[in-house]
Amino acid sequence: MDRREFMTWMGVGGLAASLPVAIAACNPGSAPTADTAPDETTAAETPPTADASASGPEAVGTVADLDSNGQILNESASVGAVLVIRSPDNPDDILAVNPTCPHQQCKVDWKAQQGLFVCPCHSSQFAPDGAVTQGPSGRPLDTYSVEVDGESILVGPA
Repeated sequence: MDRREFMTWMGVGGLAASLPVAIAACNPGSAPTADTAPDETTAAETPPTADASASGPEAVGTVADLDSNGQILNESASVGAVLVIRSPDNPDDILAVNPTCPHQQCKVDWKAQQGLFVCPCHSSQFAPDGAVTQGPSGRPLDTYSVEVDGESILVGPA
């Protein structure tokens, strides 16, 4: 087999490997429709189940990290992904949410200047406590209980 024939077969193989992704992306069930009301819960909006092995609060970062970065994102916590911020209304309060948008599972970003979590996929907006302030998400962000133990920030199920 010469180089040209090899490259041809590699191109055909790469195209065949990406075909299922292209078909899934074109699936009409994967995109929101105009007739879906913002408060309807789709299958993608079902709440995640908590890990049964999570028995108590877990350290996700330090107060120093939070103060220097403005937020802590820990995607390996046993309760699920955790995004920790200080409350814009009361900087002594620390809040923690699951940063996964319930609408279509995109990761929200904390916009400190706006005091909102914003989904980059469909522009849903959430208050610091996770409440929906603008759809299309019809469900709030999941929240966690927060404790501070010395310098450690501990989160657990709400």
